[in-house]
Amino acid sequence: MSEEVHGYECAPWELRWRGMDVDALQRTESAFAVSNGHIGLRGTLEEAEPRGLPGTYLNGFYEQHELPYAEAGYGYPEEGQTVVNVTDGKIIRLLVEDEPLDMRYGAATAHDRVLDFRKGTLCRTTEWSSPTGRRVRVRTERLVSFTQRAIAAIRYEVEPLDEDLQLVVQSDLLANEPIESDTSDPRVAAALEAPLVSEFHRASEYNAVLVHQTRRSGLRMAAAMDHKIEVDDGIRARIHAEDDLARLTVAVDVPKGGRLRITKFLAYGWSAQRSVPALRSQVEAALAGARQTGWKGLLTEQRQFLDDYWATSDIEIDGDPELQQAVRFALFHILQAGARGESRAIAGKGLTGPGYDGHAFWDTESFVLPVLTYTIPDAARDALRWRHSTMDKARERAHQLGLHGAAFPWRSINGAECSAYWPAGTAAFHVSADIADAVLRYLNATGDEEFERDYGTELLLETARLWASLGHHDRHGAFRIDGVTGPDEYSAVADNNVYTNLMARRNLLAAADSCERHPDVAGRFGVDAVELDSWRAAAAAMFLPYDEELGVHPQSEGFLDHDEWDYEGTDPAHYPLLLHFPYFDLYRKQVVKQADLVLALHLCGDSFSPREKARDFAYYEARTVRDSSLSAGTQAVIAAEVGHLELAYDYLAEAALTDLHDVHNNVRNGLHMASLAGAWQGAVAGFGGLRDHGGTLSFAPRLPPQLDRITFRLMFRGTRFQVEIDRDQVTYHVLAGAPLEVLHHNERVTITEEPQRFAIPKIDAGDPPKQPPGRAPMRRDSEMVRQYAEPTNPVTEEGR
Repeated sequence: MSEEVHGYECAPWELRWRGMDVDALQRTESAFAVSNGHIGLRGTLEEAEPRGLPGTYLNGFYEQHELPYAEAGYGYPEEGQTVVNVTDGKIIRLLVEDEPLDMRYGAATAHDRVLDFRKGTLCRTTEWSSPTGRRVRVRTERLVSFTQRAIAAIRYEVEPLDEDLQLVVQSDLLANEPIESDTSDPRVAAALEAPLVSEFHRASEYNAVLVHQTRRSGLRMAAAMDHKIEVDDGIRARIHAEDDLARLTVAVDVPKGGRLRITKFLAYGWSAQRSVPALRSQVEAALAGARQTGWKGLLTEQRQFLDDYWATSDIEIDGDPELQQAVRFALFHILQAGARGESRAIAGKGLTGPGYDGHAFWDTESFVLPVLTYTIPDAARDALRWRHSTMDKARERAHQLGLHGAAFPWRSINGAECSAYWPAGTAAFHVSADIADAVLRYLNATGDEEFERDYGTELLLETARLWASLGHHDRHGAFRIDGVTGPDEYSAVADNNVYTNLMARRNLLAAADSCERHPDVAGRFGVDAVELDSWRAAAAAMFLPYDEELGVHPQSEGFLDHDEWDYEGTDPAHYPLLLHFPYFDLYRKQVVKQADLVLALHLCGDSFSPREKARDFAYYEARTVRDSSLSAGTQAVIAAEVGHLELAYDYLAEAALTDLHDVHNNVRNGLHMASLAGAWQGAVAGFGGLRDHGGTLSFAPRLPPQLDRITFRLMFRGTRFQVEIDRDQVTYHVLAGAPLEVLHHNERVTITEEPQRFAIPKIDAGDPPKQPPGRAPMRRDSEMVRQYAEPTNPVTEEGR
């Protein structure tokens, strides 16, 4: 196997890695993770070794630890939260005539793994010869159910290839499995060392259950397993359980040509309040339901769920097969992160790894939720309901900071602020406006009045109160918001960040409108006409700095007066800059980690003229180093809008391929959900030109010369429709639902079930902008695309 060339093979509906590469396990385990938003299983081998980083996660299940401070300060968060690797049920070890199947020994004459985007399963086929020459074929398939939230299942099949063999299978539930932590904080490492305390274990027949509780956070979780065993002849089986391990051992003699097939059903549940008997009953009931459905039933449900999803969300790209695969990979993992999260957050890594300690950030609302809002809006609603469930913590945080309303956290699992670095955490107040923006987008896209009354109005009014207390009217009457950090983390605690001010203005106006629509809700929270007038006055007077001499908007007030960063003199090996230069130096220079003002051009584009957008984009392109995975997707959107279509194409590819190419060399800790969402943003908001300003859908489609066609599907107000972009025209087509009124390049049109075609006007963007030396995106030239033009897996191309 050592002479093989390893890597992902290109196919439109799957991700396949052929051959065994132990050094690549950590990153492939992230890419091959399966999840439903409640349970996440990293793509480790069933035999548990070799492995990169094992991981089984439950959304919202964490352990607490102290946050480190060299010097304490008032208002600093005191406790952090870190996602826990819970009881591992993926483990199924195989012994062939007493020799354990281990891919590092013997010889794997064939081995491939494939994540199927339409079936929703991870499959693996291995032909292995033991050190003594006994050959078996192992086929496995695993899923985490989209329809039965608490359930995962694995089909494990072994076939002797040359002779009769004795096979022994050990199927485990394993808690507190040892993991090497790469954290430099001893507090975190200590919290994650054996974080689960056993409270109950039981095993009988082919099933077992383990219940554990965390030491500090006091959360309780249960894991249970059951098995269906199919074999041609008799078996010997025994099961036992102890504090941290339950194991079913099955021994069987299998003749050549025969096979042993085991279906393993897993159930997970957790709670901060329910008792041991209650949690045990919950997972045992879930197992009973899964056994009743059966393996084939679970597969059928999974396929039907995904058929519905792709009917609403698919993006087809003609002209770049690798980009087509990457975009569907992105859409599949966004679904896995958000489908059944329900009352829990969508973390920055989803449930694919322990990166960012399992925290959710503002990019959930600003990057991931737009995708969900227009594809599976119920998942967007549930994510916003999680934010609402943390309202008390946000109010408490605002009060602690001497503010009114709700100050939502920069990073968190349960809603409490977990950022130990104040300038990039607490000062990033824009997160509250990002949440309000996501609420407004969801309401406009769905017309969900029940959600607005029960959750949305409260979220909007409490975030509006934050801005009213955080900002002030200066002596000239302008409303200023000082001392905040915008999306760019290389600038901190600045005055009048344009993105923050524009988003706050939208927040204030949306809150006032929502309170007027629901005066009873407003009254319940003490909102009166005087307060509504104050919000509208603040919005009308919002200060937005602009430099007349340069003809551009400063990212924040005074930013354009800062010294320029020495890009020419910066060693390319010294990116990302935050790992090689002190923050104080970054903060006082014109250097941008990630799109900030450019993000305002996208989300608040109705506040800028086309000329302003072009000049602002060019200015900040020359100063944005993209040390963040959040940046490329946004830069793709605005590059497309101002007409730099080839540059937009390069940025779209960077966003879509961030994890598959491991651009930031950290995919071992999990996938980047916001960058994956950036692939959707680049395709739909970039080349499709989707905007939703004021609740009106508008499109301004254009294609780069490298692509022949982009087709995408969306959902708006219950209508499912399709947009197909060719070189010179676009076709709009309602697939299901009522006719829909949209804007096409500022022309109002009504789209119906009858496909309607419109011309695409030309645009002259002028010379493309320059990026800092060495920081331009990789050019996606015709030679690069051509190597993927021929399908590497014809079986998959035919829709296996």
